[in-house]
Amino acid sequence: MHSKFLIVVAGPTAVGKTSLSVELARYYDTAVLSADSRQCYKELPVGTAQPAMEERKGIPHYFIGSHSIFDDMNAGSYETYALQVLEELFREKDIVIVCGGTGLYIDALTKGIDAMPPVDKAIEAEVRQLYEKNGLAWLQEACAMEDPQFWAVAERRNPVRLLRALTFMRTHHTSIIHFRKGKSQERPFRTIKIALELPRLLLYDRINRRVDAMLEQGLLEEVAALFPYRHLKSLSTVGYSEFYAYDHWPLHPEELQQAIDKVKQHSRNYAKRQLTWFRKDPEYHWFAPDDLAGIIAYTAQCITRDNA
Repeated sequence: MHSKFLIVVAGPTAVGKTSLSVELARYYDTAVLSADSRQCYKELPVGTAQPAMEERKGIPHYFIGSHSIFDDMNAGSYETYALQVLEELFREKDIVIVCGGTGLYIDALTKGIDAMPPVDKAIEAEVRQLYEKNGLAWLQEACAMEDPQFWAVAERRNPVRLLRALTFMRTHHTSIIHFRKGKSQERPFRTIKIALELPRLLLYDRINRRVDAMLEQGLLEEVAALFPYRHLKSLSTVGYSEFYAYDHWPLHPEELQQAIDKVKQHSRNYAKRQLTWFRKDPEYHWFAPDDLAGIIAYTAQCITRDNA
């Protein structure tokens, strides 16, 4: 009996994961499951660079525009959703492609996520209110002071992660990292991990050009339409929070340019954090995004070896 295989295509934003995953899916005649924590929101097609239908080339995609910004999505809910999708896909397919840059979601799917005790809802509301009043700098300082163990490994510009950790600390008086057991759960499939990389200057140039393309595709119109919902957790992310740092819309020309510059800067910072995350995992095999032949040869070798 042949094993089921999950081929993970990971890497930083704008590196070329989508097109590579589509080509792999065409080669293996299968589907693509996204592992991007933002592309799942149907209201955010431009600012999250959701692949257009023509980019998908007829390949079925899952977890793209599948949820609403009003849904409470996290790594745990993604794990549940993704495992259900894979159960259905593996009935007909031996191989499925996972594509994304959210390392926590990929780990939740491939290794499982640790069960966390619930937080105090009143504390959660208080922490969020303080963050909305005082901003990211306050949140960063509070995390660094109250939970230095978490802060040492934190995604420091990710308010969702910081809010969760600070709320957890204030509820349980212990760091959230103590509940990361690091023990992988059994999965009914084998995982092959691919990561994509480019020279830093080339990657940064691609990120900047992607932001320019988003502006041409209607990013500002998208941001304006979502302005009334700017306090939602799903909009506390790069590409939106930079515009919502101001309490009014439309922005003045100088404010608008500053926000655009920050989107580019924060996207580059995010790419650096993504690379750091994936490089900590020795299971990843690294390739240039245009090395389709090399990636096919490597994945085919892994599949043949594990099926022997």
